[in-house]
Amino acid sequence: MVRAYSQEHTYKHPWERVTAASWRKFADPESKSTLSHILEVDTLSRKLDRSSGKLYTSRAITIHAPGPWFVRKIVGQDICHCIESTVVDAKSRSMQIATRNISLDKFIEVEEKIRYDPHPDNPKGWTVCSQETSIRIKPFSALASMAEKVEQRCVDKFQHNSVKGREVMERICNFLEAESTGISI
Repeated sequence: MVRAYSQEHTYKHPWERVTAASWRKFADPESKSTLSHILEVDTLSRKLDRSSGKLYTSRAITIHAPGPWFVRKIVGQDICHCIESTVVDAKSRSMQIATRNISLDKFIEVEEKIRYDPHPDNPKGWTVCSQETSIRIKPFSALASMAEKVEQRCVDKFQHNSVKGREVMERICNFLEAESTGISI
């Protein structure tokens, strides 16, 4: 079975500021405690297609493995490696991020898609963030009957982490706004 959810959030900041915050959220020292599940982020590739004006980036992200502690104990791993692929189209003002796990994939498949676009009601001042996440626990031996409960626990954890991520994004957006106007925070 697959658990999926989607959510939308409006940042009352322009697209350029929100996308700049997205690039900075994992590197920001003040975010470390809020995003404590993120252990490491490394850029694998970055390519600018000059003809289309699109930026393509791939990053490797290492996180604390999702799910309840007893599942991590059975699986034998506390960390999970993910690949994040990002496409930024500055001309159409769109940023699309797709993240999926590449380890623990015998047990769990997680795919997250995030898209940042100018808000239709205020395209110069606000940004809409659309997020879709799907989580699938692959049934294995004694835990097959628990897969649905584990999926729900993972969804709950991902939603909790999404809230923390939005808090970090808002804080960085406010910092960038203050920085652009010469105000120190």
